[in-house]
Amino acid sequence: MNDILAGKRIGFAMTGSFCTFSRVFEAAEALAAAGADLFPILSDNAWSLDTRFFSAAAVRERLAGICGREIWHTLPQVEPIGPKKLLDLLIVAPCTGNTLGKLAGGIFDTPATMAAKSHLRNDRPLLLAVSTNDGLAMSARSIGTLLAWKNVYFVPFSQDDPVKKPTSLVAAMSLIPEAAAAALAGRQLQPVLRGTEA
Repeated sequence: MNDILAGKRIGFAMTGSFCTFSRVFEAAEALAAAGADLFPILSDNAWSLDTRFFSAAAVRERLAGICGREIWHTLPQVEPIGPKKLLDLLIVAPCTGNTLGKLAGGIFDTPATMAAKSHLRNDRPLLLAVSTNDGLAMSARSIGTLLAWKNVYFVPFSQDDPVKKPTSLVAAMSLIPEAAAAALAGRQLQPVLRGTEA
């Protein structure tokens, strides 16, 4: 896996499922340790909102420190990803229901969705790590649409709390490096549906 990831230019976009950020940071650290060259991207909410999990400043500091470069957080910063062929792979982790819906509906008005649109024009892989409370409700249609898209791959996911949150889905964030290596090889990591959260 490290041989596949080493030296690859990987965009790492975080959107606003804040409860997963600790695990997502760990996945970014694992990618960096494998030798990937990471380009950090934050959605508007991930860039600006203070939550009970992290302050916005702490999120920015942690991600920039892992990636070793300044964060892209505006549309003009991410738009050149496609024309300049800046990335080998783009990861959106966590990928919220809002982001899934916009991607599936062709709406590209956030840094994460514009980055995805710009990147996909180069026929290169996009990896999504779902985290949404309505994954088996309103967002199910978006997931189904994106599963059928060329060059779009998913980090394997499962229901994280079937009793208290029966429609909630979350990706196994620890599998992001393995799923990234698979996506770079043009392969969906299987099984996509996991029995329990990893």
